[in-house]
Amino acid sequence: MAEFKAPLRDMRFVLTELFDYNDINQLPGCEDFTPDVVDAVLEEAAKVCEEVLHPINRSGDEEGCHWDDGVVTTPKGFKEAYKTFAEGGWTGIACDPTYGGQGAPKTLNALVEEMICSTNLSFGMYPGLSFGAYAALHSHASDELKDKYLPKIVDGTWSATMCLTEPQCGTDLGIIRTKAEPRDDGSYAITGTKIFISAGEHDLTENIIHLVLAKLPDAPKGTKGISLFVVPKFMVNEDGSLGDRNSVKCGSIEHKMGIKASATCVMNFDGAVGWLVGEPHQGMPAMFTMMNQERLSVGIQGLGIGEASYQGAAAYARDRLQGRALTGPKSPNKEADSLLVHPDVRRMLLTQRAYNEGSRAMGIWVARALDTMKHHGDAKTREEADEFVQLMTPIVKALFTDWGFETANLGVQVFGGHGYIREWGMEQYVRDARIAQIYEGTNGIQALDLVGRKMGAKAGRYLRRFFHPVQEYIETHVSDEGLGDFVQPLAKAFMRLQQATAEIAQRGMKNPDEAGAAATEYLRLFGLVAVGFMWVRMAEIALKKQDDDSDGFYKAKLVTARFYMERIMPQSGALFSSIMAGSKTMMAMDEDAF
Repeated sequence: MAEFKAPLRDMRFVLTELFDYNDINQLPGCEDFTPDVVDAVLEEAAKVCEEVLHPINRSGDEEGCHWDDGVVTTPKGFKEAYKTFAEGGWTGIACDPTYGGQGAPKTLNALVEEMICSTNLSFGMYPGLSFGAYAALHSHASDELKDKYLPKIVDGTWSATMCLTEPQCGTDLGIIRTKAEPRDDGSYAITGTKIFISAGEHDLTENIIHLVLAKLPDAPKGTKGISLFVVPKFMVNEDGSLGDRNSVKCGSIEHKMGIKASATCVMNFDGAVGWLVGEPHQGMPAMFTMMNQERLSVGIQGLGIGEASYQGAAAYARDRLQGRALTGPKSPNKEADSLLVHPDVRRMLLTQRAYNEGSRAMGIWVARALDTMKHHGDAKTREEADEFVQLMTPIVKALFTDWGFETANLGVQVFGGHGYIREWGMEQYVRDARIAQIYEGTNGIQALDLVGRKMGAKAGRYLRRFFHPVQEYIETHVSDEGLGDFVQPLAKAFMRLQQATAEIAQRGMKNPDEAGAAATEYLRLFGLVAVGFMWVRMAEIALKKQDDDSDGFYKAKLVTARFYMERIMPQSGALFSSIMAGSKTMMAMDEDAF
């Protein structure tokens, strides 16, 4: 199994050099998380992930979860790991102190999430789903419900899920069939079947709190008729103790390609008792509170897998002796040179590295905006941060997970035949990474969200939150001789993005298929530019500090930044050509010809 060490040096670089962490530390509610505290948290998180979660990653994959008449058992070691994880306060690190959480900023929590995903994505699903449900309850539930459920979700005694998908509907939630019938005591009887419910049933916690989308008898058709309900596995007594088993049961678990130690369940609600969260028919806003949290977290999953795959591939390439350098032997005293002498191996490793470090920087950029949106004292500043987050969320989710899967595949390729067999652990990264492109809205849905909702929102105001700072940076640094190799490629790609945006907006108004046909390429183009902007800024810092570079960190930054600009950013030209081709060919085929 490939070893893993948390990339703390790069995390610190992004937190304190690329960005000014003091901006976050000074926000109301974040004062306790000083740079020293953040550093200590990252160190401890790295220790837990490396020593507790990583050792059970492969064994959990091989064993998987077990189902027996509705009872789900997680793989060996998971209960003990979860106990350690919860006792360490990690289930509530980013939760409200009112309910026992630590109140850590998202800027910090995103890095902790990355380490969890790198070391054991299946394990991370359990507390990850709980946090998404926590966010929905915290924002939309009554004080009574929050007081009843949140403290034990926060401390990890209970876990939580979000039950959306049904056999006949995935993304199209307007056609859900789960019903909620009012009961005399103010509660509701929930009846229906939900599928693909991550962590729907397991043995890690003493209770599982389900957030369930359902329709009341008088519900309007479509998504406007959806309400949200909290449905506990075990009823909760007035004193907080557990009561009778509710009428909810796991009908089966899915046999999946990856994340096999994460229980993906079919959940049957047979008149289960539930309570309304928020107002009737307002389940969708509550769901999106959770979904926006989850989509950023899913993007981080792609990054986490990518980092783990890169580390495994780089270590193998250093040690594996295979062939000779094209320019002559580099290690003549050995029977062969290391894989690192081969340009194509370096291409793959540098691609992995450029994706990972660029994604980490962009992820923290968005996480900082989430913290600003939540904590800043000025309403206008909070609104601007919210608009930026709304714009960037689908890009983070789709781009990071696409790159995570691509990076995992590159890791296997570096290993050659050894990457394809189980013992090295590299093929597991490919299987685990694949789901992140699908759940929480497939990446095609993310692209449609970007062009269909975010592009034109508030007369283009969302776009301005990204376009204006990038344009300002380019104009300020275009004449900077040292940065020219970085700024010029960014400027060209940014110009293509602006032109594509205008073209899609114009064509889409006449024919929505035009926007739909361009959506995926447009999201990728947008992401390339956004990460390119991060790389230019990182290169600017590295150029200034390269003379004080005892460990070679800044030199490596500059090499990777140049690689991104020379070998990855040019993809913007091909993407632009695809976008400009329009929808005609794509929509020409008759349906019965497929």
